[in-house]
Amino acid sequence: MSMRLLDHPSTQPPAEGKPLELEEMRSGNEMAAKAAAQINYHVMGYFPITPSTEVAEYLDEMRVRGEHDIVMIPADGEHGAAGICYGASTGGGRVFNATSAQGFLYMLENLPVQSGTRFPMVLNLVTRSVSGPLNIHGDHSDLYYGLNIGWPILLARDPQAVYDMNLIALRVAEHRDVRLPVIVAYDGFFTSHAKRRVKFFRDRQTVQNFVGPVPEPPVTTLDPRHPVTVGPYMNEPDFINNKYQQSLAMYRAGEVFQEVAEEYAALTGRFYGPLDLYRMEDAEVALFILNSAAETARAAVDELRASGVRAGIVSPNLIRPFPLRAVQEALAHVRVVLVAERADSYGGHGPNLTHEVKAALQEIHAPVHVLSRVFGLGGREFYPQDAMNLFGECLGWLQGADVPSFDYYGVEPGDEDAVPFAPGLPPLTREQTTGFISVDRDESTGRLRVKAPNLRALTAKPRRLAPGHGACPGCGIFPGVETFLKGIEGDVVVLYQTGCAMVTTTGYPYTSHRVTYLHNLFQNGAATLSGLVEMFWEKKRRGEIPVGDDITFIMVTGDGGMDIGMGPALGAALRNHRMIILEYDNEGYMNTGAQLSYSTPLGHRTSTSGVGEKGQGKSFPHKDTPQIMAAANIPYVFTGSEAFPQDLIQKAAKAQWYAKHEGLVYGKILIACPLNWQSPDDQGNVIVGAAVRCCFFPLYEVEHGKTTITYDPEAKGERIPVSDWLKRMGKTRHMLRPENRALLEQFEAEVERRWRRLRAKHEHPDL
Repeated sequence: MSMRLLDHPSTQPPAEGKPLELEEMRSGNEMAAKAAAQINYHVMGYFPITPSTEVAEYLDEMRVRGEHDIVMIPADGEHGAAGICYGASTGGGRVFNATSAQGFLYMLENLPVQSGTRFPMVLNLVTRSVSGPLNIHGDHSDLYYGLNIGWPILLARDPQAVYDMNLIALRVAEHRDVRLPVIVAYDGFFTSHAKRRVKFFRDRQTVQNFVGPVPEPPVTTLDPRHPVTVGPYMNEPDFINNKYQQSLAMYRAGEVFQEVAEEYAALTGRFYGPLDLYRMEDAEVALFILNSAAETARAAVDELRASGVRAGIVSPNLIRPFPLRAVQEALAHVRVVLVAERADSYGGHGPNLTHEVKAALQEIHAPVHVLSRVFGLGGREFYPQDAMNLFGECLGWLQGADVPSFDYYGVEPGDEDAVPFAPGLPPLTREQTTGFISVDRDESTGRLRVKAPNLRALTAKPRRLAPGHGACPGCGIFPGVETFLKGIEGDVVVLYQTGCAMVTTTGYPYTSHRVTYLHNLFQNGAATLSGLVEMFWEKKRRGEIPVGDDITFIMVTGDGGMDIGMGPALGAALRNHRMIILEYDNEGYMNTGAQLSYSTPLGHRTSTSGVGEKGQGKSFPHKDTPQIMAAANIPYVFTGSEAFPQDLIQKAAKAQWYAKHEGLVYGKILIACPLNWQSPDDQGNVIVGAAVRCCFFPLYEVEHGKTTITYDPEAKGERIPVSDWLKRMGKTRHMLRPENRALLEQFEAEVERRWRRLRAKHEHPDL
């Protein structure tokens, strides 16, 4: 969970002629949010991804306190967020966003459109490792994908620079000779979450004065009296002319950056040139290194200087446009420079900036030897001793040692005897998981009949998920998923989309899965699994898999995965592959810190739908995913809960029969998240049971279009008020306050409306 911004910072007296600044301990993400709030952007389209998620969280905290007026639009994924931002930017206002890693890649195809049509905005890229395998820590592998999209890229080495660069970036983006969207990149966790002493302007008006009013755009899509066509189809030579103009604007951005940086230095005393140079005046050996690692390396330079070695550091403050002349001037007199990069250009004999440094030096025929090292991938720590070791490579070359031009630094030899499985977890046999449940079809009604033993008898069925996962105490995912799996017979292959269930069960080299497991990305698990399903059936048709072999394919998704993954899931449903999609619904993006998802109910508090003077939780109702999937006309849709285990087990058995014989099945189970629901660890079963009994989460199935309520609390006289469910969770207690009576009534009315519609479908087969 994010920490709140400090409300009582210390005040530093301004230097003569300087505006008043406050000083306190802040992280990089806090400073990105602070800059955005003081600029008071018009729109932010966002989607949560670690480690950039906190930026939106902090902005939401400030929003409910009334500290800015930014319209924060929760997207269905980063691709959608990029579309929101682009659309907003064409309207001539100010637009902001933050993302990381796969999120940046997911929005990537949008980004050249925005730069190619010349609509400015500011995007904070909180750098992180690109999957796979999945890693959430900081390196620059995502940043390097942005080198060719036509966006100027500014670098921020510490939280102070994050604040300053965000103000400078907007000025660069909106300059009449640039008009390009700009990236501010800073290191995930090393800068995003690390707190440092920083200064920022006390008064928003100071920031407003520096960035100036929103400039009149050359074109806007919000002036009906002057219609424009944005993004037309374009043939040559117009297309190459357009790109030439964009190229000129990019190089002009470098000049504008220096102009704005000088103006900012006059205002604050903090200057950012194209390069940050440390003791380079007479350096013989140098490191060329980006962002936070450059700060760490300074200690090594000081130690080397004390021993008589003339060492220095070159760290760029922008890499697009590449500061060619500054690099040439800084390195022309050194004998050897080592370019250390937190990314690789696989097969390129060195990462991207290595080749750009080489090209810059070749252009002036400088006799500088260039070494290249990849370091710090996956967030591996970088210490002063590591910098000493890299300088040692330079000194070794000077002394005639055989030093490779390109290599990885910090790689450890593998252990050939290591086994990537937890001890004591032999694979399950088909016989161990078969013979407990039977399913047949009633020929007169066409409905399936399930014969399942009681829960005590089913304890003999081995668990497909072993104990030992790393989930929070009381997490409802595993009792919910395991109860469902009790109803599944025989061999299974599972695919887990990114989320808590995935992360907590697959910490290499161990696994909690006793069956074959597959992972791709947050959004396209359904597409991935559908490809595997069709490969299975085609290999079976060709005789490459024995006729008697059978596998049930199950995708497990949750933590908002049916928001970002809705498109691929609907695609798989419409194609009707023989597989099961099981969604565990914990009502938020819990794996990234409990942000709002479309499954979050109306009024519920999350880290991006806060409670305060300007907000009372989520402002719109939750998405009814089962009804959406039922509209795709798949054979079987169901809802379930661990609080009603026998009902869920019978539905699992039906789901398996339909997935084997007819096509795609979708099921949704409500599960508790004690940490983010702010509820006791041992009350998950009780709370989700109350959600069912108050009719917020009704239990039903849709079998070939026929809706059947499988538990009717009204008919059994067991229905409870919605408030009885809400009072059990800290995230919803504000809804029960007298001043929020209207919000509670709106939520109760929505629950009742959906329940009555479901009852009508149950009573009328044609609905």
